Amino acid sequence: MSAPVIMTVENGIAVIEINNPPVNALSQAVRSGLIECVREADADGAVDAIVIYGAGRTFIAGADIKEFGKPPQEPHLPPLISEMEAVSTPTVAALHGTALGGGLETALGSHYRIALASARFGLPEVKLGLLPGAGGTQRLPRVIPVAKAADMITSGAMIGAKEALDLGLIDEIAEGDDIRAAGIAFAQDLVKAGKGPRPTNARPCNPVTSDEMAAIRAKVTKAARGLMAPVSCITALEAAVSMPFEDGLKRERELFMELMQTDQRSAMIHVFFAERKVGKIAEIEGVAPRDISQVGVIGGGTMGSGIATSALLAGLEVILAERDDAAAARALETVGKNLSGAVKRGKLSQAKYDAIMADQFRTTLDYADFSNADLVIEAVFESMEVKQDVFGKLDAICKPGAILASNTSYLNINDIAAMTKRPQDVVGLHFFSPAHVMKLLEVVVADKTAPDVVASGFALGKRMGKIAVRSGVCDGFIGNRIMNAYAKAINGTVLAGASPYDVDRAMENFGLAMGLFSVADLAGLDIGWANRKRMAPNRDPRERYAEFADKICELGRYGRKTGRGFYVYEEGKRGGTPDPEVLEVIAQERAAKGIQPTEMSDQDIIDRYMAAMINEAARIVGEGIAQRPLDVDITLLNGYGFPRWRGGPMQYADTVGLEKVLNDIKTYQKEDDYFWQPAPLLEQLVAEGKTFSSLNG
Repeated sequence: MSAPVIMTVENGIAVIEINNPPVNALSQAVRSGLIECVREADADGAVDAIVIYGAGRTFIAGADIKEFGKPPQEPHLPPLISEMEAVSTPTVAALHGTALGGGLETALGSHYRIALASARFGLPEVKLGLLPGAGGTQRLPRVIPVAKAADMITSGAMIGAKEALDLGLIDEIAEGDDIRAAGIAFAQDLVKAGKGPRPTNARPCNPVTSDEMAAIRAKVTKAARGLMAPVSCITALEAAVSMPFEDGLKRERELFMELMQTDQRSAMIHVFFAERKVGKIAEIEGVAPRDISQVGVIGGGTMGSGIATSALLAGLEVILAERDDAAAARALETVGKNLSGAVKRGKLSQAKYDAIMADQFRTTLDYADFSNADLVIEAVFESMEVKQDVFGKLDAICKPGAILASNTSYLNINDIAAMTKRPQDVVGLHFFSPAHVMKLLEVVVADKTAPDVVASGFALGKRMGKIAVRSGVCDGFIGNRIMNAYAKAINGTVLAGASPYDVDRAMENFGLAMGLFSVADLAGLDIGWANRKRMAPNRDPRERYAEFADKICELGRYGRKTGRGFYVYEEGKRGGTPDPEVLEVIAQERAAKGIQPTEMSDQDIIDRYMAAMINEAARIVGEGIAQRPLDVDITLLNGYGFPRWRGGPMQYADTVGLEKVLNDIKTYQKEDDYFWQPAPLLEQLVAEGKTFSSLNG
């Protein structure tokens, strides 16, 4: 193999090429080769300037993930960049593709920066529970405004070349698409103009007042909701503003090493790898997916329109069926609005929008128009009878080999597939609302689903930009089954003494964007009520059923859409206010059941919430509904708002200890010995001294 870093000298310009495909990651070999070439070029009296660029499709897209979790090897990146910055030969970073993390820090250590118009820049370390640890927090505010540096570093978001130029991050946008030639030309111009080195560390930080810095800290702290890394980033930026460069660099490194030791960093690294592993399942290894170009969608409500939008954005042709002209017109309008939102966000050009609406999308009232569809997804009312009727009709119309998919949230895919003569072609594709925004897709595999249909579900998810997770068949699949379990536990927690408002506060402090009862109000309490009524005939008489949610629905309170649910909502106000009437309904149920309420701390509430979630997840893994604990984590993180920095419920369980979780369950069992039954897998792992992560393979 050729060296990952090579240097050539052309007319006095030393051109250092990084060639470590696919993304030119900063491996030990790249770091070693880079510093050796820089030293050699700087020592060569015939070299007037240095250009550093990346071969292939990008500059440097960050660290080498193969080195994550391993002891770091020299040369380390921070001193490497400092040495690059100190050379006496003007150095140019020629940027294309992406310059991310250590890649952007390397570029900041260069004296000048030129980029293609398509280049993008970012410092995403915060998404791994870290901060930029090779000078990014110290150099970036010396080239762009401090407030913008804070935004980039604490969000991990990327910016484009035009914004980078306006901010001062780069010096020039190159014409054309040959970044190597552009970098050489830029360096030659520097030499002609007599410009020497321009080390970033010699520049003062951009000005910022103490009040402005305090406001930045307050904003970031509020948004972080317990995540440590963004707040540490601000501490590092404050060091950049208030200390000499070398002292600030030392403080950055101290903060970086502190974060390296946190559970949050471990959790986010777990998520990083789990999201890359979740789609790799033995069932579809080496199996080619079926070709999908035309998609049918049945139902144009919020879910169906969202699915159609997602398919259109993925470049697929879509036919959407509705029951009448008025419903079809509403669906057409909804999809149009969804796509217009993509135009406003810069995700879709106006020309592409016009082409989609003219040629790629149409509505119909006749299922016969699905005769040439490669895939049909139903998103109709959540009723087995209705869905079975739809699949019976599709079976008679759709071509051989067409995939028939249900978007059901709970219902048995085997029973739906049984209505067709092609059960091997039937699969569950459970999107989450709004489907064109939410990342999660549960691919629900029925008993007779063919492997290439499973592979097609995963391929479709990837094409749509989703994270697909395999689930077996059970009521609620992975996510909703777990949600039902922890909802029961939380309702039991309320009966035991907590209020819905205590629960929501505790959950939000834990890191969720909204508490369970706020979410229920937002979704509509009648939805959960309908599902509970559906399940009522199968309810075990031993279940300690909490009735207060049903009682509230019986009062005509369905949440935000009716102005009252668990909270009272006023026109023009974002949130709701607690309602004494709800507390009275709960008090009446406690009295009727002879329950003496006890005070609960936020941690008491969270312990119950997590114990129920972990216990049900352990059952799901033990039954093979989810193949690995990581599948559960990715489902809860991407579909249910579980805080990413906690890594998912199974990672959380490993962090706090499975023995503690099991002991909590046994304690709660004294209160309700029907619900709080330990999952066999949880008991087995505790007995063997193992963790959930040991099952991820």
